[in-house]
Amino acid sequence: MRNRLKVLRAERDWTQADLARQLDVSRQTVNAIETGKYDPSLPLAFRIARLFGQSIEEIFEEEQA
Repeated sequence: MRNRLKVLRAERDWTQADLARQLDVSRQTVNAIETGKYDPSLPLAFRIARLFGQSIEEIFEEEQA
C-alpha cells in the first residue's frame, strides 16, 4: 500500500517521533508505515486521517500489481 504520510508529515515540519507521539505509536511504527513495510490497522488509519484532516483514501492507496 502506498501512502502520503511522509509528505504530509514533512509539510508540517514534524519528525517521525512527533507524529508517533500524536498517534500514540512508536517511531518505528511510523517509519514502517512510511516505508511500506507495515499497513496500519483500520483504527490507526482513521486516527491518521483525522489528524491530517483528510480521508483515508487521500492518504493511503492500494498498489496496483
